[in-house]
Amino acid sequence: MNSRLFHFLTVALALAAFCAPLAACGPIKSEASYPTRPKGTDKILYSDQKQETIWGEGKTVGDKIFGKEDDNDGGGAGIGVNSFLWRASLDTVSFMPVASADPFGGVILTDWYENPDQPGQRFKLSVYILDRQLRADGVRVSVFKQTQEKGGWRDAKVPADMATNIENTILTRARELRVAQSGKAG
Repeated sequence: MNSRLFHFLTVALALAAFCAPLAACGPIKSEASYPTRPKGTDKILYSDQKQETIWGEGKTVGDKIFGKEDDNDGGGAGIGVNSFLWRASLDTVSFMPVASADPFGGVILTDWYENPDQPGQRFKLSVYILDRQLRADGVRVSVFKQTQEKGGWRDAKVPADMATNIENTILTRARELRVAQSGKAG
């Protein structure tokens, strides 16, 4: 037998073996059905009409995600918390190594920082931004302290007013940022 003919027959048999199971499947029957609207809900809503949703009257999920809220208090479209508090928090803890910063959840975690002027003690901060508005209760700070004893680090008591002082510093900086931005816009 000719080698060309042999090669042709081999390829044809391979194709037949591959296609036979597919041919046995037959035509695909699909019955696409689209959900229908309940009666009375086929009205067209125009942009000036309001509709009650789970996000509030006239609100959509896009409004919530992309920052189309009615408040113009620095919520910002790119982050999930108040942008002034976020930037002020980052400015305030900028001398410490930042381990994690989540602008959508409003959490900043620092790594341990040891002040060169006070060796043997180190601090770590957790900053929580709790609101999309610039409010006094919109930021919460947790402070952790350790002291070095016998070659290892031990947890130590944090001064009672340290967290409050850091929160006040953040709030002051946030107000400065807001005033600076409103001064540029006006």
